[in-house]
Amino acid sequence: MKCDLHVHSYHSGYASHLRFLRARDSYSSPFDVYRVARARGMDLVCLTDHDSIDGALEFLARHPDAQDFIIGEEISCRIPDAPGLRVHLGAWGLTETHHREVQRLRASVADAAAYLHQEQIFFAVNHLFLLYGGEVDLERYLREMLRLAPALETRNGAAIRTDNELVAELAGESQAAGRPVAVVGGSDAHTLQWVGTTFTESPARTRLEFLADLRAGRAAVGGRHGGLWRATSEIYGVVFNYWRALAGLQRHDLSAGFRLGGLAFSVASLPFQWIPAAVAVALKSGEARRVKAYRGARKQETSPARVHTTTA
Repeated sequence: MKCDLHVHSYHSGYASHLRFLRARDSYSSPFDVYRVARARGMDLVCLTDHDSIDGALEFLARHPDAQDFIIGEEISCRIPDAPGLRVHLGAWGLTETHHREVQRLRASVADAAAYLHQEQIFFAVNHLFLLYGGEVDLERYLREMLRLAPALETRNGAAIRTDNELVAELAGESQAAGRPVAVVGGSDAHTLQWVGTTFTESPARTRLEFLADLRAGRAAVGGRHGGLWRATSEIYGVVFNYWRALAGLQRHDLSAGFRLGGLAFSVASLPFQWIPAAVAVALKSGEARRVKAYRGARKQETSPARVHTTTA
């Protein structure tokens, strides 16, 4: 069975940039996500909205007996002594009670992880390096993340290949050292174009067997890595859907007055619509530089000379 374990819908909240515009992180309907995922060969469908399971509940309210649907969530957490660093935990098989409780614990990733362990909710650290920018020592960060989570997202459809490969190497090193780490993959799609293009698969025949396979490490990842085209298309896809929302052609929660103001701003900014492409270039080139630096730092940290000096 295949499932894209990292997908966003309209319920993922607002984009972090230019908050005054009130553009949403995604405009995808939960029902459209389901339709597209199944059309692209996913046997199971999962929503992992940012700190919300409202999209999953909206889908289940209309399809309460769906046996091919998994309630997921991407939980945005913090490391208390590194307030600028966000850690995203992907969790699958939650209930409304689990969601409410873990939201109270987001200020400490360790507390949120401990609760998920206690409730036997399978979870992973998503896109290990996409949000990390050196806020804490690299080895300490990796050590804590590997200690906290039973799994790593080793293929994120928005991350470049070298980024995903480095996370996969870390998972392999941990497994070789006797500390089993399960692997998951997902598209991290914010537009329908990319839903189901990256996935996790296992020999399961049912949803419950699939979740058991995740926990037991019997799953593998497949599908696309990210890159400049992916980043650019997603940014412009969200911008286009925002304009549709302003025009009343897309689901929204904006007043008529706000929509008129947003339309005026959008028209005035048309000559600057090259900026999102420039942002995508900066994001992906920056990601490539950071991953290269992290790989180099890890090689230096684990070199024989370094280990001998540290031991001495």
